[in-house]
Amino acid sequence: MTEPDQPTSFNAQPRTALDIAAAVSTRATSAADVVAAALGRIEDRNRDLGAFTEVLQRRALARAAALDQRIAAGEPGGPLAGVPFAAKNLFDIAGVVTRAGSKINRSNPPAGRDATVIERLEAAGAILVGACTMDEYAYGFTGENAHEGPSHNPHDLSRMTGGSSGGPAAAVAGGLVPIALGSDTNGSIRVPASLTGIYGVKPTYGRLSRAGAFPFVASLDHVGPFATTLADLAAVYDALLGLDGRDPVCRPPVARDPVSSALSTGPAPRIAVADGYFRAGAMPDLLAALDVAAAAIGVTRRIELPEAHRARAAAFVLTAAEGGALHLDRLRTRAADFEPVVRDRLIAGAMVPGPWVVQAQRFRRWFAAEVNAVFADVDVVLALATPITAPMLGQTTFVFEGRDLPVRPHLGLYTQPLSFIGLPVVTVPLRRPDGALPIGVQVIAAPWNERAAFRVAAMLAAAGVAA
Repeated sequence: MTEPDQPTSFNAQPRTALDIAAAVSTRATSAADVVAAALGRIEDRNRDLGAFTEVLQRRALARAAALDQRIAAGEPGGPLAGVPFAAKNLFDIAGVVTRAGSKINRSNPPAGRDATVIERLEAAGAILVGACTMDEYAYGFTGENAHEGPSHNPHDLSRMTGGSSGGPAAAVAGGLVPIALGSDTNGSIRVPASLTGIYGVKPTYGRLSRAGAFPFVASLDHVGPFATTLADLAAVYDALLGLDGRDPVCRPPVARDPVSSALSTGPAPRIAVADGYFRAGAMPDLLAALDVAAAAIGVTRRIELPEAHRARAAAFVLTAAEGGALHLDRLRTRAADFEPVVRDRLIAGAMVPGPWVVQAQRFRRWFAAEVNAVFADVDVVLALATPITAPMLGQTTFVFEGRDLPVRPHLGLYTQPLSFIGLPVVTVPLRRPDGALPIGVQVIAAPWNERAAFRVAAMLAAAGVAA
């Protein structure tokens, strides 16, 4: 096995989720064999990748055997039959302590019930095999964690996955499982999807249930999946749809609005590339890759989302204030048990003046109205997901517009203004030269229009510009 301090690449991928489901449903293979193979990959590779904190061998094998028995009896296996999946360790798993990447939570009692999104995937036939690493309390973009160690980028083990959903991204990009669950408050699905070269979706705020997910910033928190292929991503997203009274904000206008059909049919969306803020400071070769991708699907129009820099500043204010308030009791009683950087950011957030929060919320309403006006003229906007490729583990700054910016808060430069108003975004990995580190493009749509985002993602894949 490769030593942890030696960069390497894991190219051996399992079959896609849909291939696995078809094989298990037709009894060409068994769920037990598929899950056992996934557990074997985890055992072989997780020491290098740092993706998993909990491996649920007994539960996974028992549920695989039960699924095989149902299929043998003539019952349907489900659209994701036998597909192994992983979940960020902020999702409740019955009988497991929900760590949320922290030391403090380890003293909590085990969860009594699975999170809704885990229940829904397993109802579709998928099988949970483990919980994954993350930035402490989801407050970070790097995938580094002082308590659990970092997740490592499968394309180069010396580099970051991005975060805070770094473990699930490493598990998918590293070939341990074909699909995984993450969360995204300011970019925590889109950043790791971009840096590890996989697909991810942050749906509209309120589209998917967050019940059973440890919160970070309630007014910004989203949940969503990662996958190795767009078809898998769409299938998982569709399986997660539905109203849920356990999450008071899960009130989509359409209880089920599946997107799988949008990959092959549907009206041609009006598409533009984001200019201004979303291009300033990015690595030139990444901008070139974005422009090639846009040209490949016939996009020539450029637009600006007004005051995006102020949207990001307002998102910082709300993130700090809500996160600090959530953890105030822990900060008072167990400050020494926090990762120092996270602790200091939360303390600062707890001291944000109330008038700043009020003003940030006022600006949020204005910004949402301005962006909705943009979507009256276009259906989808394309923008880079990150301004740079994956930094080295331990790297603290990167160069942006001639200045050194701290890595931890600034990998989300291009993602934060979008989650601030809950827009749906599909992240698509772009084709890169051999040996080049991955980068992703955000396919951004108006609220509740995930179908348009998936349609354009499919266009990029069909044009051969998606990795």
